Order: sequence, then C-alpha cells, then structure tokens
Amino acid sequence: MDTRSIATEYRLARWAEIMKERSESGLSVKAFCEKAGIHGNTYYYWQRKLREAACSALPGTDLIPSGFTEVRLSNKPMTFTQTANTNSQVSIEASGIRITACGEYPADKLAALLREVVRPC
Repeated sequence: MDTRSIATEYRLARWAEIMKERSESGLSVKAFCEKAGIHGNTYYYWQRKLREAACSALPGTDLIPSGFTEVRLSNKPMTFTQTANTNSQVSIEASGIRITACGEYPADKLAALLREVVRPC
C-alpha cells in the first residue's frame, strides 16, 4: 500500500468518525458544521466519498438505487390498450409495460409518459 492510499484511508476513517459524531449529536448538518468549524461543502464532499467507498466495498458493485428500476427500450411498434375498472383506476399498456393511475388522472398524460418510456433511442 502506498502513502497516498494510506492517507486516503486515514481521511476516510476520520470523516467517518465526524459523520458519526454529527449523527449522534442530533444536530442538522448545517448546525453541526457551524459548531465544528467545517464548511458544509467539505462535509458533503466527504460524505459522498464515504458512500462511494462503502458501495465499492460491497459485492456486486453495479447497485441500482432503491426506488429505481432498469427500463429497456424496445423497437416494437406500440399499440395502446386503455382500461378502466371499478376501483376508479385507469391503466395504459404498451409493449408489455403497464401504467396504472387514479381514474381522474388524464389518460392522454399517461399515454405520453408511456410513449417516453418505450420510445426507441
């Protein structure tokens, strides 16, 4: 291990301690940084670095953030099917993708969204 790697590891460990102190203090990031004499941008820089280091250490580093899903685009021609059911919902389906929303939501807006999701690059 070279001196640059050692210095980086040291800084990451020190900032992990600072982040833990901030969390345990119950203060907001802004209040903690003001009290500790740390610039907010510096805090968030090291927070990002710590997250990157944690993610790269996990197995399967091609993580998908929670709440997101992969969308594969298709070159197939789109045919839209619109259905309404008794639960006041409207569903729009094209190319195997279905979007369902409250019955009051305009179907044309759902169709436009669906066109963007399934349109070819």
